Amino acid sequence: MRKFVVWPNELDARLSRRYGRAVGKEFAVDAPKVQEIADAAVALGMKVVELDPEKLNPRLAGLDEEYRVRGMLRLESKHPKGKALRMLGQKIREIRKTQAKAKGKKKHKSGKKKR
Repeated sequence: MRKFVVWPNELDARLSRRYGRAVGKEFAVDAPKVQEIADAAVALGMKVVELDPEKLNPRLAGLDEEYRVRGMLRLESKHPKGKALRMLGQKIREIRKTQAKAKGKKKHKSGKKKR
């Protein structure tokens, strides 16, 4: 099993590779949260060894506050880091899609008629 650190900016579609995005745009997501990454990792069978929501990647020191996503995870996986990051990006997209569908269904289930 391999251990590696995952910073949210490595999956952030809003950032360029210069500021630490480690995956292609097709695998990146907008403003990933640390808890989203942890949930996706567990769903993919990876082990979350450490989670620190307050750490900030040093590469983000020169960026505007809106692009600074705090947090750091230490994961243990059987896959190399690059492949694991791509898998995490895809899983986060799937989770967000199912959550959006669930929100849409809740709005229509109220059964109240508008007058």
